[in-house]
Amino acid sequence: MRPLAEFSAARRRAIRYVLTDIDDTLTLDGRLPAVAYGALERLRAAGFAVVPVTGRPAGWCDHIARMWPVDAVVGENGALYFRYDDAARRMHRRYWKDAETRAADRARLAALEVEILAAVPGAAISADQPYREADLAIDYCEDIPPLPRAAVERIVAIFEAAGAKAKVSSIHVNGWFGDYDKLAMTRVLFAECFDADLDRVRERVVFAGDSPNDAPMFGYFPNAVGVANLRDFAGRIAAEPAWITERPGGHGFAELTEALIAARAATATEGK
Repeated sequence: MRPLAEFSAARRRAIRYVLTDIDDTLTLDGRLPAVAYGALERLRAAGFAVVPVTGRPAGWCDHIARMWPVDAVVGENGALYFRYDDAARRMHRRYWKDAETRAADRARLAALEVEILAAVPGAAISADQPYREADLAIDYCEDIPPLPRAAVERIVAIFEAAGAKAKVSSIHVNGWFGDYDKLAMTRVLFAECFDADLDRVRERVVFAGDSPNDAPMFGYFPNAVGVANLRDFAGRIAAEPAWITERPGGHGFAELTEALIAARAATATEGK
């Protein structure tokens, strides 16, 4: 991972889409700082398409798509995307699986919930679980005392032994049944919302993230950026981003925003 300052102006000028994780990428110490929300507004005003790509639940995604300055949101690690049509005043909800299959999956996840809580002392169900539609989120440090690494690995192992996927974020272990992840649903979103083949435009995309569940995005996008707290997961990430910011969380995302907007402003000045 190279310093963000080495992200060349030429590559930054090519960026048109900004994808970002939320927890500990836009947030800092569990809060969304004004500088991060302001960065989202500035990106939209400058003409970038902005899409949060998060492990957070469908209930949050409805609010984010409707209220935040974004073009759409991918949620539950790729189980869905939501997009709000301002002109039609209508929410478009797209799921990886149909409602019947999601209901069957939830029954299987309910059994895993019992097993995990019995096997891993101190683990808890995420406070946002009631607003989820496709996965099970196990809290290992958000609202509880942090669990040791071995406990987190035990949670992952229980999910995987049951045939579920498991991804570790900065706060939760998320488990689900299905062959999808953040990147898979991002492909669908680009095709359906931006009329774009992601493979053809990926050089024009920045993804910002902070934790191991962002690895598919880090590995795929050549212009991926980690905020500084990604270093906390050194050695535990399947793929690392090309660049890393100086500051953590939302302040690091604001660094990235300034770099992108500065490159676009320079291009506009050169064209005069």
